[in-house]
Formats: sequence, C-alpha cells, structure tokens
Amino acid sequence: MGELRAGVIPVTPFQQNCTILFDDAEKRGVVVDPGGDVPQILTALKENGITVEAIWITHGHIDHAGGAMELKEALGVDIIGPHEADAPLLANLENQAARFGLTGDVRNCTPDRYLAEGDTVSFAGHEFEILHCPGHAPGHVVFYNRKAGFAHVGDVLFQGSIGRTDLPGGDHDALIRSIKEKLLPLGDDIGFICGHGPGGRFGDERRSNPFLV
Repeated sequence: MGELRAGVIPVTPFQQNCTILFDDAEKRGVVVDPGGDVPQILTALKENGITVEAIWITHGHIDHAGGAMELKEALGVDIIGPHEADAPLLANLENQAARFGLTGDVRNCTPDRYLAEGDTVSFAGHEFEILHCPGHAPGHVVFYNRKAGFAHVGDVLFQGSIGRTDLPGGDHDALIRSIKEKLLPLGDDIGFICGHGPGGRFGDERRSNPFLV
C-alpha cells in the first residue's frame, strides 16, 4: 500500500470539486461526487492510469451526484453513499436539473449501498470512517481517513464558510452541530477537501471561520 493521494476535477457550471482519491503505488482509487462532465472525469482517470473501485457520494444534490449513473455504467462499479435520508433528492435529480435550466446527461441516481454513522469504506487498504453530518442535506456524509488525518467534507464546511441551508432539507442549526460536534473534535490538524473551492484544516476554520467563531 502506498500513500493516499487526491486529485480534483472542477465539474458542472457549479464548479464542484469532483475528487479522485487514490493509492499512489497501486493506482487504485474512488471517484467522489461525479456531478457531471463525465467524459472529463474518464479522461483524467485514463491519463493517470487509475483503476476505480467505486463511486462515493457525499449527498444528493445535482452538482455532486448528477453524473453518477453515467460514470457507473462507464466503469462498471458500485455507487456507495450517501445516507438514505437523501434518497428523495437522488430520485429527483432530473427535476433539479430542469429547475436550474441545465441540459445534458443528468440522471436520477440509485446507490448500490447507503451509508450510516459508524460505517467504513475502503480502497487499496485505505479505510475511511463515515460521519453522518446533516444540515446542508439530510443525508450528507463525510469520509474521514484517520491514519492520513484527512476528511472529504463535501458541502458541510468550506474555507471561511459553511454549506447552504436554504435548499430543500437544509437546517442551519443541524449543520452547525455537525461541524462542531463531529468534525472539529477530530483535531485542528485534520486537512480537508470540500465540495467547492480550496480546502484547508479544521483548526484554521475553528479559529477564523465567521460562522463558527
């Protein structure tokens, strides 16, 4: 087993961070949140010689899950996550696309496995713990790798900001609890990749994020 690595591909008009997590020695990994632009994702995988073991979804919004079914068919792998509380959102992705005036290959998504608090998922020996972090979406999950001190937080937390809570199923108080009770206690040194924009470290957000101070 080699080192855990990550590459980010901005996809969709929302510039969502589709993330490829992979082992740098074995070149095996997962695609996290393929919201769209699937040909671009496939090209990146081919150019870097990465074999995908699964698709991981943090939550059921269009920019994170809109391309999941197309990518599943292209790669022949399972879709894992999010929490089943987001099943209604995943079943409504095509309507989400219509509301935003988006065209293309957005399809409703049916995961092969839902995730719950305390579950684990892994690839190439890299194990991630599942944290159910509602607020931005009811079924939002975070993928946490304890050994690497790293978390993929989706749209729960951003550098200097937090996820929106004005979308269907959003809950501001629940989101703040998710961050303060589940993420920040993991430690100031935990690095994170988020769903949009640059990532950071939990300690910097604890000290300076205006929504948390």
